Amino acid sequence: MDLEKLKAACDDTVVGMMLTNPNTLGMFDEHIEEVVNMVKDCGGLMYGDGANLNALLGIVRPGDLGFDVMHFNLHKTFSVPHGGGGPGSGPVGVSQRLVDFLPSPLVGIIEEGDDETAPLYGFVTPKNSIGRMKAFHGHFGGGLVRSYTYIAMHGPDGLKDVSQYAVLNANYLQARLRNTYHIPYDRICMHEFVMEGQFAGSDVRALDISKRLMDYKFHPPTNYFPLIVHEALMIEPTETENKDTLDRFADALIAIAEEAKTQPELLHNAPSTTQFGRMDEVKAARELVLCCWLPENYEQLV
Repeated sequence: MDLEKLKAACDDTVVGMMLTNPNTLGMFDEHIEEVVNMVKDCGGLMYGDGANLNALLGIVRPGDLGFDVMHFNLHKTFSVPHGGGGPGSGPVGVSQRLVDFLPSPLVGIIEEGDDETAPLYGFVTPKNSIGRMKAFHGHFGGGLVRSYTYIAMHGPDGLKDVSQYAVLNANYLQARLRNTYHIPYDRICMHEFVMEGQFAGSDVRALDISKRLMDYKFHPPTNYFPLIVHEALMIEPTETENKDTLDRFADALIAIAEEAKTQPELLHNAPSTTQFGRMDEVKAARELVLCCWLPENYEQLV
């Protein structure tokens, strides 16, 4: 965050600011307390993007940093599947000062317990709530229960291990690839880092590298994001990969970098070992081929 630009923007028109920390480059904002104080001092609220929370579990509490609101990407940190478009799920947490404004209904204690009876829980409505926003409460079974189980099974120490191993794995890969790929923001990272998928004197692009990785039996990383890195390749190994897998991945990327300089056509034509070759992704998005399957007894059903 550019503190001077933020200072110039902080006036009585500011309602709040949303911040991703660590950011998409995998870097923790070292000025986070100053950022929060600037926004708070002009009457604003801080909204935390929980997309990269897997770098902070058991290490940093966003509320202690001064965030008032945060959503939690269960499909990025707490084991909910992300592929195929879902089921993404994002509960929202708030600081104590905003509890009275939450939409309803919420689960809360409606009758206190005592030494012999447990508290009675039910639906409650915060006193300044705008009421119900919608009837749908998200992917309860596929997302919320699964994530709660994941959190309960790991416990505080296990969740801290998740973040520490995610950060360790990302920094290990960054160290192994630093001398082969250009890393424009090169410092100790959190759970991910971004490097450039291009080489001087070669017309190979990030997309070619990703397609070639499929021939080495690896799922390609995110391409072309964030936009501030040219030919971006976002490397996010997570905590679940062991050293052998990380080394195979790094070896593959190093080999591909050499191929980009000596045999670029290999990359332009990749993948070559998969059931289907390179797809025309733009055409696939613009010229959809939709089909419908009907059961044999369709006429009886209707």
